[in-house]
Amino acid sequence: MSEIPVLDPVEQRVLGCLIEKERTTPEYYPLTLNALRNACNQKSNRNPVMQLDDADVQRAIDELRIQGLVMRAADSARATKYRHTLAEKMDLLEDEIAVLCELLIRGPQTVGELRTHCARMEDFATTDDVQAVLHRLARRDPALVQELPRRPGQKEARWAPLLGGPIDVEAWEQAQADVAPTVISRDERIDALEAEVAALKARVDELDAAFAAFRQQFE
Repeated sequence: MSEIPVLDPVEQRVLGCLIEKERTTPEYYPLTLNALRNACNQKSNRNPVMQLDDADVQRAIDELRIQGLVMRAADSARATKYRHTLAEKMDLLEDEIAVLCELLIRGPQTVGELRTHCARMEDFATTDDVQAVLHRLARRDPALVQELPRRPGQKEARWAPLLGGPIDVEAWEQAQADVAPTVISRDERIDALEAEVAALKARVDELDAAFAAFRQQFE
């Protein structure tokens, strides 16, 4: 394989969803445009969550067909259905397809996260098994995944797919830094709310005890 396709985020989402549904709900695969749009817009197992319309998904399908990654299903007589051809085009094994799928629909992840998320499609016994798959994908020419630098405070490095083109590591690190204050602020608000709830519960317990003592005066 001399080169890999460069896919935009919507094309990556569409391709990832086709792979996911083939492995997790084969009875409903291949997918119609409507089913594929619903899969792309799922709130679970997706990062980021998207709100795509039929035109967005159809454009991505058309581009993926040009790239040779998607084709119409031969048995789609009534409604047009689509299936992916990633495994055939890139000569990928089942475990490699599972890892790539999760990276396409969820974005960069640690080895541990990938093992957990891939369990729906591939039962990796250990994180070492996932690491071995990632290394195989990274050693391909050209590589299909890339290990991202571990950020301060993170225990593990994250891996990202390269089907969206080369990764600008500096831009990625800056984007993560920009998100960090928001996450910290949200965590602080949650801690404050939990403390407030605990204080209110303690106050209610005090009032219950006082009311019980008051009632005893008349019994």
